[in-house]
Amino acid sequence: MAIVLFMIFLLALPLFLFILLKRSTTTNGNLNVVLPFPPGPPGLPLIGHLHMLMSDNSVPHIFLYKLSQKYGPLVFLRFGFKPTLVVSSAKMAEAVMKTHDLDFCSRPSLCGARRLSYNASDLSFSPYSDYWREMRKLCVVHLFSRVQKYRPIREDEVARLVQKICRLSIDSKPENLSEAMMCLSNSIICRVGFGKRYDDEGAERSRFDGLLKESEAMLSCFSFSDYFPFMGWVDRFTGFFSRLEKTSKELDIFYQQLINEHLDPNRQKPEQEDIFDVLLRIQKDRDFPFDLTIDHIKAILMDVFIAGTDTTAATVIWAMCFLMINPKCLKKTLAEVRDLIGTKGFVNEDIQGLTYLKAVIKETFRLQTTVPLLVPRETLRKCSVGGYQVPAKTLVYVNAWAIGRDPEAWENPEEFCPERFIGSSIDYKRLNFELIPFGAGRRVCPGMHMGVAAVELALANLLYKFDWEMSTGMNKKDIDFDVVPGLTTHKKNALILVARKIK
Repeated sequence: MAIVLFMIFLLALPLFLFILLKRSTTTNGNLNVVLPFPPGPPGLPLIGHLHMLMSDNSVPHIFLYKLSQKYGPLVFLRFGFKPTLVVSSAKMAEAVMKTHDLDFCSRPSLCGARRLSYNASDLSFSPYSDYWREMRKLCVVHLFSRVQKYRPIREDEVARLVQKICRLSIDSKPENLSEAMMCLSNSIICRVGFGKRYDDEGAERSRFDGLLKESEAMLSCFSFSDYFPFMGWVDRFTGFFSRLEKTSKELDIFYQQLINEHLDPNRQKPEQEDIFDVLLRIQKDRDFPFDLTIDHIKAILMDVFIAGTDTTAATVIWAMCFLMINPKCLKKTLAEVRDLIGTKGFVNEDIQGLTYLKAVIKETFRLQTTVPLLVPRETLRKCSVGGYQVPAKTLVYVNAWAIGRDPEAWENPEEFCPERFIGSSIDYKRLNFELIPFGAGRRVCPGMHMGVAAVELALANLLYKFDWEMSTGMNKKDIDFDVVPGLTTHKKNALILVARKIK
């Protein structure tokens, strides 16, 4: 990779110098005042700062956090030909996602996302347009408003998880909680999305899990064409293009099989519509301003799968990690859940009284948000923010992970302290830019309530039913917070704990 970047640098240096000489400036209103770009480290001609990103040993959100510590809450970079803005404070996040939201609300056209979303026909990766507004309305009104209708599915799947852990706890066998949570979230999404439940270790489950992992990899994988438009051929040379095409075709076959099953006239009518049923009904009734095609439906399903599985599982695992290394918080959470639920035997979703548990989840969102850089944005036009100029088509990363550690927003930001949210008005559901695990503004995640419902239910039942211990020979110091880099950050090493069922 380093050799390829160096060759690109040498070949295109003259072109870069020409562009540099021709670059125009931005004026502030009617005054002929030239606004500077936000500060940033010196880059190399053509490749900009890509070499810094690739040579740094830390994951991207931590690398960008380090830059913000040196250069401030707005950092301007160039990744190849792509101007890039990194936002790392609550104040600047509010400026970008509220004050100037209309300037910053589009999406970049990135190769992996474009291909897997059927040319950005989905909601997450679609650029800002009339189509996106109508698609968002469809998803909010017809899909994500059905949180309560899917409650029985969530409760049933969590009950199955509890039963499985109970069987392991009889012999004090260690439980791979990371794997168990992925199975739980995948099962919920499969039933909500297309009305199927796969066996935990069956071939269909393995196929679904494999497609999901490969899709996530393609969405976060480096593509030369994203940063060097004239160098798309390099993606064929590196194998990226063939891998992307293979993943896309396998996903399309998977979606088409599900559609064929749903359109089968002999299919037994389900007790409750799944998301596929709803979308196919809307298509049949032509209840959408645009021509809703099968490809549009497949693209929406991709959003549901990617956003609905990873984030739920990862959040519960990070919460358990924090609780295991903070025994006082764990004890307090256990006491609250067990005192409130008593002898009911199961925690259902009527858990408004679990204020400390909810604070634990908020604190987990703050310290270990599962999508640390959110989904990248792109500026619609040339604009200014914080006294700096930002070019049109600038790639924008809002570092939610860094904002959760902003000392101007949080007291003792590195400390896990759920108590900070008790009696506080700060909430991820409102316009509090100190805590934005689901984004904010026009691009806030529409599936937020569905995801949080699953996290709360799963975590509450894990703590209600079991006492948790480290496996033999391990202690809380062995719990690490290393992550697998990607759009969603998972714990690199599985969380292995021993569950002991309480009497």
